[in-house]
Amino acid sequence: MSTEAPAKAVEKAVEMVNVQVDGIWMQFPKGTRLIEACGQAGKYIPRYCYHPKLSSPGNCRMCLIEQGMPKMTPDRKPVIGADGKPEIAWIPRPQISCAQDVSEGMAVRTDSPMVQDARKGVMEFLLINHPLDCPICDQAGECQLQEFSVEYGIGESRFLDHKVKKPKNVEIGPRVTLDAERCVLCSRCIRFMKEVADDDVLGFVDRGSHSTIAVHPGKQLDSNYSLNTVDICPVGALTSTDFRFKMRVWFLKETKSFCTSCATGCNTVIGSREHTVYRQTPRENNDVNGLWMCDYGRLNIHFLNSPDRLTQPLVRGEKGLEPVPWKQAIESAAAQLKALASAEIAVIASGRMTNEELWLAKQLVTTVGTHLRDIVPRTGEADKLLLNADRNPNTIIAKILKISGPVPGSDLSEIVRQVKNGKLKGLIVLAEDVSALGLTPEDLQKLQTLVVVDILQNETTRHATVVLPSAGFSEKRGSMINAKGRLQRLNRATNPPGEARDDWEILNDLMYALCGEDGFSAIEDVFKQMAEAMPLIFGGLSLSRIGDLGVQLRLPRE
Repeated sequence: MSTEAPAKAVEKAVEMVNVQVDGIWMQFPKGTRLIEACGQAGKYIPRYCYHPKLSSPGNCRMCLIEQGMPKMTPDRKPVIGADGKPEIAWIPRPQISCAQDVSEGMAVRTDSPMVQDARKGVMEFLLINHPLDCPICDQAGECQLQEFSVEYGIGESRFLDHKVKKPKNVEIGPRVTLDAERCVLCSRCIRFMKEVADDDVLGFVDRGSHSTIAVHPGKQLDSNYSLNTVDICPVGALTSTDFRFKMRVWFLKETKSFCTSCATGCNTVIGSREHTVYRQTPRENNDVNGLWMCDYGRLNIHFLNSPDRLTQPLVRGEKGLEPVPWKQAIESAAAQLKALASAEIAVIASGRMTNEELWLAKQLVTTVGTHLRDIVPRTGEADKLLLNADRNPNTIIAKILKISGPVPGSDLSEIVRQVKNGKLKGLIVLAEDVSALGLTPEDLQKLQTLVVVDILQNETTRHATVVLPSAGFSEKRGSMINAKGRLQRLNRATNPPGEARDDWEILNDLMYALCGEDGFSAIEDVFKQMAEAMPLIFGGLSLSRIGDLGVQLRLPRE
């Protein structure tokens, strides 16, 4: 059967309508919001209440346009002008563009004198009671009220009375702070909590100039998605308590990446400055997370700046763990592992490692010749929106590469048992704290060799014979595969602290020290080798070809 037939059927199903935008006739799919059609035509319409992922209440009136429809003859047929196009009868008052769809013959003027006067009037009303606190507002630099007041405002105020005072600095939830004086009553936050988060806790109280947003009595804005209300707030009314007053947004370097706190892999923008991560916000990807992300993943960044970060390679000597140069640490780890038989070594990797790191971990398992290897499963409660029960972001590739069994964690009990009874003499731990598996300090001290690659000090690193400091998710490049089989790319936003290095470089050097074979000079080479070995999954791909939105893979059935 031809593969073109379904595509043609889909094309015929999309009905197009003719719309005139600022004198130019264009076609748009039927059902397109008028405000979106204008944007597609290159005519941006300012808005506050409108959001493409929410319902349209039409209450801010900022998106006013001049609208017309074809003139009709008595028998309801369009009057055709000399140019062969319908003549337009213009409505004598402005219309909102956010709450109506395009229709056949509709005409729009997006910047006529009527529209300009209407926008100036709306801006003047919105600013009547708004405080003049832009220099101290946490939204400064990404505030639509600030931007639109410059572009569409009149530049002065005719309001002579006292401004209405409203609540300030109110913690309406554990992670969100409200400054009601700045609110323009757009209702975006109310609609998000009701329509997306399914937690209808916000609403308006009081009337007229005293109307304000509030939490329902006896409740808090404590949803795991509460910080999305901060993202979509067009002004400085809702701010993140965690990020509040930490950094001006125009100083932040923005890096496209994705969240590694669960198997969903929400697309994100990492905001950093001088190699410090200050915030992580959602980035639009309709194949993964839409425009949202959970608070749990968003705030799971502070460990990157922890004082417990490992910054130097360490080797155990007479005085305990002592800092040494990288070459000495790698050679010490290799020498200790070479002194052991294959049956005396086990490898514990992590589902938080990238595809490239797990590929090298697989080669390390082969190099030391052990059959005992696994990853540590990490699970939690899922929700109906984005949070996945699998808190490891890259379990799928660990299964494919057989770093773990079909059920991650199935070999861990055997590894723990052999450590406890002294049968295992060497353990390589990659990005995990094995004390959480029930291994006590006494158990770890039984090991002749304990090589640990990690980013934070923990009970395992304290008893290691060699500690190799590695990089966090914002400090390296690489790829992962989310729960739905989408290949996505990490991008480096910051540098690792001190002498810490990328995990793939550490594993590459360790294998070179173990077997003497030439390794890789760049992470792209690691991906290339992996792709060549698994063409049915990664065929035709490279790290750069993954792109900002990722690539959907065809994965083998389990």
